[in-house]
Amino acid sequence: MGVVIPFEGSGNEKRASLDPLVRLVQSDMDRVNEAIMARAHSHVELIPELAGHLINSGGKRIRPMLTLAAARMCGYQGDHHLKLATAVEFMHTATLLHDDVVDESDLRRGKEAARVIWGNQASVLVGDYLLGQAFKMMVETGSLEALRILANAAAVIAEGEVLQLSMSQDTSTTEDAYLHVIGAKTAALFSAAAEVGSVIALRPRPEQAALESYGRNLGIAFQLIDDALDYSGSEALLGKGVGDDFRERKITLPVVLSYRRGAAEERNFWKRTLEDGNQTADDLSYAKKLMERHGAIADTIERANHYGDIARDALAIFPDSEWKSALSEAVDFCVARAY
Repeated sequence: MGVVIPFEGSGNEKRASLDPLVRLVQSDMDRVNEAIMARAHSHVELIPELAGHLINSGGKRIRPMLTLAAARMCGYQGDHHLKLATAVEFMHTATLLHDDVVDESDLRRGKEAARVIWGNQASVLVGDYLLGQAFKMMVETGSLEALRILANAAAVIAEGEVLQLSMSQDTSTTEDAYLHVIGAKTAALFSAAAEVGSVIALRPRPEQAALESYGRNLGIAFQLIDDALDYSGSEALLGKGVGDDFRERKITLPVVLSYRRGAAEERNFWKRTLEDGNQTADDLSYAKKLMERHGAIADTIERANHYGDIARDALAIFPDSEWKSALSEAVDFCVARAY
């Protein structure tokens, strides 16, 4: 059963949607989608076959849309933002391919993970190919600053993956340590995707910093909602199996909060299931009960709302426009997935 926390007010408010953002960037995204398919092409048949399996699996492509919308909000009139948006999507796709190998995941966006069909080695290598194509496109824009930002994001994401691996199955993980992981692993690409939109438009540093903050805090909120949904959502919404984080023995914020707030017997449960990997058929259900008992899901959502508020506030430096409104509503949409 999902955790439902109503919005303040009558409950009849308009549902947050990505539609305004999707509508505004539609023509640009059509060109980005064409570039994605063209750049994923290779005379090595396995590369477009495997890459296409994930690229065509129905992701919302929020990250490249952030690049496009940020650039347009900043008044950019050229077409280099298209290459940057395509590069951002390739970076994201590469990390998904690599993540599924590391996590031994069987599902991605509701379909069999590429590693299940083609194997771990092919998934890693095709991910590397997409990263190479991403950096080629960054260079083609001629923006050294955009290259610096996205290259730094790639390094930070890798650091976050390694840090998460080193903390794997460690129930003593603190909330601060976990936020550091998702700040690197998830938020870094959101942040870079938004910031390079202003960079390619040659906007002043305060505007670049504002979009960096917007993307970073949106990314943290997005990941925290994913954490909550893994224990309270639906498989259709997640695009993966509900409870996968538990089965894969991942330490996420709902676990951190439940462990810290639990009695000794409850902490022993988390150590047995996540540290020792000794899980029974009823353990996921009991884990959810513990999270409900200690308000772990509700508090994870509350923290996501906090970071979402910071993201919205970061946009205040920009004049009102339909682009600004759409980016603000994108925050509402990402958080509202939990409701």
